[in-house]
Amino acid sequence: MKLRNFFLNLGKNSSFKKLNNLNQFDFSYRIFRVYRWNPLLIKKPWVNSYVVSISNCGPIVLDALIKIKNEQDSTLAFRRSCREGICGSCAININGKNTLACLYKLSNSSKIIHIYPLPHIYIIKDLVPDLTNFYFQHKSIKPWLQYDNVNKLQKEFIQSKKERSYLDGLYECVLCACCSASCPSYWWNSDRYLGPAVLLQAYRWVIDSRDKQTSQRLEYLNDSYKLYRCHTIINCTKTCPKHLNPGKAIANIKILLEGEKRGLNS
Repeated sequence: MKLRNFFLNLGKNSSFKKLNNLNQFDFSYRIFRVYRWNPLLIKKPWVNSYVVSISNCGPIVLDALIKIKNEQDSTLAFRRSCREGICGSCAININGKNTLACLYKLSNSSKIIHIYPLPHIYIIKDLVPDLTNFYFQHKSIKPWLQYDNVNKLQKEFIQSKKERSYLDGLYECVLCACCSASCPSYWWNSDRYLGPAVLLQAYRWVIDSRDKQTSQRLEYLNDSYKLYRCHTIINCTKTCPKHLNPGKAIANIKILLEGEKRGLNS
């Protein structure tokens, strides 16, 4: 009934093809229900509906959002950059799941597509989240190679193929924040808990054979909030658009810390 009323209320100038039988749906079109909010307006958040023909649109949700902005509503705000699932800029919530708009195919979508910003993060405008705290947390783990004495470095650090292989499934993280925004523990404690994305990145540097500050990195993470607010809910692994496993990385950090504790007590 809601879908029928939506069709009947479409303006006469809409590009949507009205069907003789409203129970049928022309799959060359999609209805986008998009979350909107503008801090300059004294107005609560609302949802706008847009009808998009995908017959002359690119294959991904990001293409549809660009088409909406270019042809229907220039006020719509969202982030985008690479269109290849590499930069992580276009992270949003599509039909209840955090993902990248540039990886979500329209051909696999439902008739009505619900678009929201990443949940439980302050919103700057529409689909644009404020990731200031997220990036600050990432910086706090010192995501770069550290050495005991930089001034004495004479040559590059050689890494074997086997040592390099340990970083597979970690270095591919694009810091889109999909996993952290899906984590209830991060919703509750984002001011102190680092969250799955940052902890996965932390583990990547902890196990890098070229890094010389492993113990110091683990000591920084050994905190009841920074690390141990993870309760293995595993939403992070389920939602990662790059098919990584932050939950496993967090568990491995805990194992390494437990090993250090046993070493100190032996």
